[in-house]
Amino acid sequence: MRVLVAEKIGQSGIDLLAEHFDVETGFDWSREQLAQRLGEYDGILIRSATKLDADLIEAAKKLRAVGRAGVGIDNVDVPAATKRGIVVANAPESNVITAAEHTLALLLALARNIPQAHASLTAGRWERSKFSGVELYEKTLGILGFGRIGQLVAQRARGFGMHVIAYDPFVGAERYRELGVERAEVPEAVYAAADFLTLHLPKTPDTVGWLNAEALARCKDGVRVLNVARGPLVVDEDLKAALDSGKVAGAALDVFQSEPVTEHPLFGYPNVIVTPHLGASTAEATDRAGFQAAEQVVAALTGGVVTSAVNVPAISAEDMEMLGPFVPLCRSLGRIAAGLAGAVGRVQIEFLGRIAERDTRLLTTYALLGILRGHTEEDVNEVNAPSLAEERGISVVEIKQGSARDYTDLVRVTVSGAARPSGDEDSLRVAGTLIGRRFRPHLLEVWGQRFDLQLEQHLTLFRYRDVPGMIGRVGGVFGAHGINIVSAAVGRQPDGAEGTEPLAAMAITTDAPVPSDVVDEIVATDGFVAGRSVSL
Repeated sequence: MRVLVAEKIGQSGIDLLAEHFDVETGFDWSREQLAQRLGEYDGILIRSATKLDADLIEAAKKLRAVGRAGVGIDNVDVPAATKRGIVVANAPESNVITAAEHTLALLLALARNIPQAHASLTAGRWERSKFSGVELYEKTLGILGFGRIGQLVAQRARGFGMHVIAYDPFVGAERYRELGVERAEVPEAVYAAADFLTLHLPKTPDTVGWLNAEALARCKDGVRVLNVARGPLVVDEDLKAALDSGKVAGAALDVFQSEPVTEHPLFGYPNVIVTPHLGASTAEATDRAGFQAAEQVVAALTGGVVTSAVNVPAISAEDMEMLGPFVPLCRSLGRIAAGLAGAVGRVQIEFLGRIAERDTRLLTTYALLGILRGHTEEDVNEVNAPSLAEERGISVVEIKQGSARDYTDLVRVTVSGAARPSGDEDSLRVAGTLIGRRFRPHLLEVWGQRFDLQLEQHLTLFRYRDVPGMIGRVGGVFGAHGINIVSAAVGRQPDGAEGTEPLAAMAITTDAPVPSDVVDEIVATDGFVAGRSVSL
């Protein structure tokens, strides 16, 4: 078999490929050359410059494996590759150590004014007293986002004698205890405690602009801010204002709203350190990325286990006939459960009915995918979702039962925020099934209330006192904001719930997303307990 290495990677990766295949390098090939010759190869290894779009993939008749020497896969048309049965694998762990170390480098430089002192001295000035800094010892490091990189930063900061507090509701409580890190229930607890604040969040619609004027106002006076994650997490104008006012004593930035950038409102600030997106830039990370991607190509072409594939190899036709229709249901139930629970430490997935007779691990993976997507700094896919859950200390339990009351098949997803057994007061369960010949997914249970609602892309849920007029109030607010309701269903408190105020749940689908401020407007009115909008 033949493998093409289309871009420069570490020699260790090329050597590994050469042990198994006939390897050719095409570092300087044009797109036209690649299109003409790609059909000769069984595998290809790329970095970020090569764009494997649908046309190139269609021309690669022999291609069975794509290795991406790095984390992102934006330059590969994954659906087109999947359709052709081509495994696409990346190197998701190649840069985590490098990114964590760069965070610590900026942390130390920020505390001790190292870049400023260097520039002053090389300019011919001896200004020792001007650049007096602060110790890290016994200071508090606040971490927003406690995935792989955040956890590595915490371990290293603890070595400096720092107290570490972190916020990430999608990490189990036991993982915090193992690392000696205080678990914050809300971001505000991190703001209030942190002397240094570092961001390690994913970029999602919910996290863009996370560190804004309101968040900075909740921080300690004199806090120092670091961002080695994503530029859009920080509102530049708000950070500038906080630096100008003295609320923020300093900042270290490795990422920016748009890149490359050479002009920025904070460039030239005496208390701001900047680097040109060097978080993943080390010789070791580059070599590691090439070697890990080469490992995946070898596994894909020799029948081994591909551990970082971003597309799932096809399952048998028999299993797909039964399990395939349940995939979107399980993913949606996971997303709804995570959206309502807010924090996840334990996941229990129950399969009831005929579906329990099958190998349901694929469906468990898709439920985890729904739970984790948008809540981790790492890209979550069908292959790495179970390992990401394990790394975050989230326990996963799968239960099967051969029969389901009222339905041929039923799926239940229960999440608990503190890794306690389901059934505790902090657990939340959602349930669903497929109905009809077209296998339409239906939501059957939320917050202990039962109803039947066909799931659409945009879902909004409310919990409220079971009194007249509540449905009309929701409809009135939606109408005032121009939001069109597609369908709605209501579930009431089960009989026998003594000693508690009767509550009901309302599930609504709409033809467009419901903004969070509209949901907040309704929940703020009398009688409403909770509300959440989820895009599936």
